[in-house]
Amino acid sequence: MKIGFGFYKHMLNREQYDFAVQCGATHAVVHLVDYFYQGDQGDGNNQPIGNVELGWGYAGGTPQADWSVESLKALKAELNDAGLEFEAIENFDPADWHDILLDGPKKETQLKRVKQIIRNVGEAGIPVFGYNFSLAGVSGRHTFENGRGGAETVGMRGIDEVNTTPVPNGMIWNMIYDSNAPEGIQPEIDHDELWRRLEGFLKALVPVAEEAGVRLAAHPDDPPLDYVRGQPRLVYQPDMYQRLLDIVPSRNNALEFCLGTLSEMTEGDIYEVCERYVKQDRVAYIHFRNVRGKVPNYEETFIDEGQIDMRRIVRVLKENHFEGMLIPDHTPQMSCPGPWHAGMAFAMGYMKALLAED
Repeated sequence: MKIGFGFYKHMLNREQYDFAVQCGATHAVVHLVDYFYQGDQGDGNNQPIGNVELGWGYAGGTPQADWSVESLKALKAELNDAGLEFEAIENFDPADWHDILLDGPKKETQLKRVKQIIRNVGEAGIPVFGYNFSLAGVSGRHTFENGRGGAETVGMRGIDEVNTTPVPNGMIWNMIYDSNAPEGIQPEIDHDELWRRLEGFLKALVPVAEEAGVRLAAHPDDPPLDYVRGQPRLVYQPDMYQRLLDIVPSRNNALEFCLGTLSEMTEGDIYEVCERYVKQDRVAYIHFRNVRGKVPNYEETFIDEGQIDMRRIVRVLKENHFEGMLIPDHTPQMSCPGPWHAGMAFAMGYMKALLAED
C-alpha cells in the first residue's frame, strides 16, 4: 500500500511537497479547484478561501489551460522532482459539469468537455480521477472543540437550517457557478431522477476512461443523509455503492472510499463493507480518517480516537491484497502555529506505523 497526501491548488509548491515527503508520503492527490470547508484544509491556518456560502468557499473557475496535457505533465514532473508520484486528481470544476449534474441545457457540451479532461489525464499518465456526483455537496457541518485536548473538529448536531435551506439557482455543490442566475431555488428532484443522471454520466464517461487508462472514483455522500438542502443523495448507505458499480461493470468504474463517511452511515459494519468492496478490486484509493457517531449526530476525530479500529482496517486491506493509496483527510486542528499541518503530520505518522506492522 501507498501513503498519499492531498494538495489543493494553492498548495502546489515545493514547500508543501517537501512537508508531505517529510511526513512519509510517496504519492499525491491534487485538487485543481480551490474550495474549502471551514475547519478543513483552507490555507493551512483554518481560513477558508474564496466567497463563503454556508461554510464553503470557491475560488472561481479553473483555467482550461490547467487541464491541458502539457500543464498536467508539467505538474507531474514538478511532483516527481519532489519525490512524489501523481496518483489522482480529485473533483471536476463546477463550471465544467454543473449541467451534467442538473440535466441542464449545456449537458452535452459539458460531457464533451469532461471526456476530454479524462483523455488528457490519461495521456499525462495520471491513473485516477475522483468525483462526487452531488447537487448539494457537503453541508450542515459545524465546528466544535471536542477533539483530544480541545482540538478543533467538525461534525453535525442534528438537522438544522443549513441542511434544509434550498439550493439557490446558479449554485451547485454549495458553490456559485453563475452569479447572474435568475432568483429562485433549484428545482427539487427525487432519488430515481438523480440515479438516472448518474447512469447517463457513467455510461458516457467510463468507456472514455477505459480507453484513457483512468479509473473514475466515486466519493460517497458527506454527510450521508437521504436529502440535504431539499436535494436527494446517491450513496448514503454502504449498499448503494454496489448499485453505482453495477451501472457499468468495469474496473474503471471505481470508488473513492471514504472510511469516515461510510462509518457515519446508519447501516453496515465498516469492516465488512471495506472487505466487500476491496475484494471486488473496485476501490481506487481510500480517505483514511476516523469519526465518532452516526448521522445526523457525529464528529470527526483524530485518527486514533474515533469509533473505527484503524489497525483492523489495515489488516482487512492486507488480507485482501489492497495495493492502492491511503490518504489522511479532515484532520482536527491542533493548538500550534500550524494547526492543520500538525494534524496531518500526526495522521500520516500513525498511518505509516500501521502499515509497517506485520
